[in-house]
Amino acid sequence: MRIDKYLWCTRYFKTRSIATEACKKGHIKINEKAVKPSRDVFPTDKIEVRKNQINYKLTVLDVPPNRIGAKLVDMYRKDTTPKEAFEHSDLLKYSKDYYRKKGVGRPTKKDRREIDDYTTNSTEEE
Repeated sequence: MRIDKYLWCTRYFKTRSIATEACKKGHIKINEKAVKPSRDVFPTDKIEVRKNQINYKLTVLDVPPNRIGAKLVDMYRKDTTPKEAFEHSDLLKYSKDYYRKKGVGRPTKKDRREIDDYTTNSTEEE
């Protein structure tokens, strides 16, 4: 089975075309080598998927016949992603909040309307 189809079948990507794009960009590696979307997957292959700034590592246990339900995914792959990868993504989330809090910066549409109302009312009073 092709690597793009395998990643779609095991629900790592929502569509097969997104999986194909990830392969073309070099985000997918099999046995530490970047691969094309047409590369076949075999049991015992080690796959590394870079998605959302997390490097997922998995081992192919078997090849599914077609797209499978989320509960059955563990029959076809073994996830060996280290917990540090997920902790690193949490730290990135917190670091972004530290530098700029939500609502600070450019005014929202509501803020702009309130400013416009304030400025038009204050000029009419004078």
